[in-house]
Amino acid sequence: MSEQRNLVLLTFPDTTAWRSAFDAAQHLPGLHAVAALERSSDGVLEVRDTFTRGAGVATVGSGVLGGLVGLLGGPVGALLGFAAGAALGSAAEERYATEAGAALIVLSPRVPDGGALLALDVRESSPGPADGLAAEHGATVERIDEHTFAEQVRAAEKKAEERTAEEHQPDERS
Repeated sequence: MSEQRNLVLLTFPDTTAWRSAFDAAQHLPGLHAVAALERSSDGVLEVRDTFTRGAGVATVGSGVLGGLVGLLGGPVGALLGFAAGAALGSAAEERYATEAGAALIVLSPRVPDGGALLALDVRESSPGPADGLAAEHGATVERIDEHTFAEQVRAAEKKAEERTAEEHQPDERS
C-alpha cells in the first residue's frame, strides 16, 4: 500500500476505553492529529480531548524567521519581524483549527449514544498500526480518504451557508 492520508475513525461502544487508546494513538507513525468525541447516554456530545503533533511550530518558526530577517533593521526590526512572523504562523494554525472544528461537526452523527469516537488524521503506509490499536482497545475501524472527507466537509459547509442565507431572507409574505 502506498502512503495515503486518511481519517481513521475508532468507534467505542462505551466511554471507558477511549482514553488509553487516545494516549496510544499519539505515538502512531504518520499521525498528524487526533480528537476524542464522547456522547452521553442522553445524547449530549463533547469534544473531550485533542492532540496535534507539532502544534505551535508554525507560530514559533515563523516568528524566529521574521526575527532573523528583521535583524537587518536592528533590534526594533528584529522585534517587529518576530511579531509579524508569529502572527502569520498563528493565522495558519488558526485556519487549521477552524477546519478541524468543521470536520468534527461532520463526524458528530457517527458517535453512538453512551459511546466515543477517536478521529485520527494520519498518513498511513499500512493499515496495521491503526487496526492494531483498534483491536487492542475494542474499537471498530472506519477509514475515509482525505479527499472524500474534504468533500463531505465542503458539502456540509455549503448546506449550512445556504440554510443561513435562507434564514436571513426577508419574509415575502409581509
